[in-house]
Amino acid sequence: MKEHTREEPEIVAAAERQMRAWSLCQEAAQRAPHSHRTDRPHEQLGEYITISREAGAGGSEIARRVGRALGWEVLDKELVERVAERSHLPRSVLELVDETKPSWAYDVLGAWLDPQIISHEKYVVYLTRAILAAARRGNVVLVGRGASLLLPRSQGLAVRIIASEKHRLHHLMEEHGFAEAEARRYMAEVDRGRRDFVIRFFHHDITDPHLFDLVIQADRLGAEGAAEAIVAAYRHACGAGAEAGKGARHLLCEAPFGPYRQEVPGTFSGPRTGTP
Repeated sequence: MKEHTREEPEIVAAAERQMRAWSLCQEAAQRAPHSHRTDRPHEQLGEYITISREAGAGGSEIARRVGRALGWEVLDKELVERVAERSHLPRSVLELVDETKPSWAYDVLGAWLDPQIISHEKYVVYLTRAILAAARRGNVVLVGRGASLLLPRSQGLAVRIIASEKHRLHHLMEEHGFAEAEARRYMAEVDRGRRDFVIRFFHHDITDPHLFDLVIQADRLGAEGAAEAIVAAYRHACGAGAEAGKGARHLLCEAPFGPYRQEVPGTFSGPRTGTP
């Protein structure tokens, strides 16, 4: 009983520190849409494409194909490795908080019980730095992890990859060797974790098509067709067409009714309303 009484203040203190961190993270997330959405010369961001994806829709494979077509770096799980380098924590520890549903109990008690455990808030701080560093270098395809909501619209293309449930289940069963019931549970868990992660730290529903410049139904186009559509859309909106002059690029990427409309079978292309 005495031992429990002695430890209780430490638990309370840990909880209070975590709640303060959560509060600061909330304030930062609320400021981010306004502070990162304007073009400021000193930001010096390069060219990038962000790809958000449903579980099993093949977003990672499509991203790799886009990277090969453009000769760009692709950062998917590699972003976790970048955070591991910066935080000096094992990748296995970081994967517990990578695009997963935030848990108050895990973030407060986990770090108190095990110094190697990192909270979701601290992970997002490291992740944000890694994404911004990659965007400054440019020529990069960034997969998931709220990158499309963190980076300014005017210098990149935001893409969402979706697919039918049948296609997604088949893809997961083939990739992981799941039975159908296992694939269904995995798909629901991953989608829920990604959605909750973005809602918690970026205050938006990642399934909202208006947050993206291009939404592609992968089972209509296939991985190669989807990659070709993304490259074409990028070049139209923010790539080769903009090289003739910065003014042209500004108009293409910041038109009030969305950056472009390109009719590609199996895609939705239109304005992103609101300010993520």
